[in-house]
Amino acid sequence: MTKRFAGSRALVTGASRGIGAAVAVQLAAEGADIAIVARSVEPHTKIAGSLNETAEQIRGLGSRCIVIGADLSDGEDRARIVPEALEGLGGLDILVNNAAAAIYQPPETYSLKHRRLSMEVNYQAPADLMQAVIPHLAAAGEGWIVNLTSGAANHTPGPPFAVQVEIGLYGATKAALNRLTNAMGASVYGSGVRVNAVMPRAAVLSEGADVLVGNLLQADQVEPMETMVEAVLALCTCEAERTGKVYISLDLLDELAGSSL
Repeated sequence: MTKRFAGSRALVTGASRGIGAAVAVQLAAEGADIAIVARSVEPHTKIAGSLNETAEQIRGLGSRCIVIGADLSDGEDRARIVPEALEGLGGLDILVNNAAAAIYQPPETYSLKHRRLSMEVNYQAPADLMQAVIPHLAAAGEGWIVNLTSGAANHTPGPPFAVQVEIGLYGATKAALNRLTNAMGASVYGSGVRVNAVMPRAAVLSEGADVLVGNLLQADQVEPMETMVEAVLALCTCEAERTGKVYISLDLLDELAGSSL
């Protein structure tokens, strides 16, 4: 396997399971040292996956791994993430903001507590981590930030409205993240730091998503985990001019495949 990330150091949030764990392991398989972040350091009682299990896979590939147990909904707790990653890895080249709070409820009954939690994890945490890491990336003259977003950010056409209204508040936080991605990419343009976001074209059945909506989806509504992972990794090596954008996984890979012909 090509070691396209040999010598790179990456920070991946939400890496106890799902897309975050898969991205972290694949980065390690291709040579990167990794700092992984989540609340679930030890195995969860209801959902498979933990940071220690992800770390074991990473170390088994010969890469260094720093485990950072942190609550991304807590501003003080997440403030230590980038400093610990920098100290543990000796620097950072890549930040993948994958962690998300997916709370699906009708907007008219969505509680203030859940609105605040969703915004903290899905918007404020990526914003804080980007602000913390960008000075280090810019000082090095290059770096890559990839924010994981969702098609739920798009407006629902109608009436009539065919999609689930329960995803609306979650989608609103992802729409905010998309706009921040664009603004941050524009703000640091010329520094060598690339800031992009990517969403799956269809649902990716991570452990958490499978519990929430797995039984509601048909086969043609599901995207392989490997596709989303490869789209994320493509944005972890992209050229400096590819920044401030929001991509759809399969569309991005099709574009890159076409440009290499």
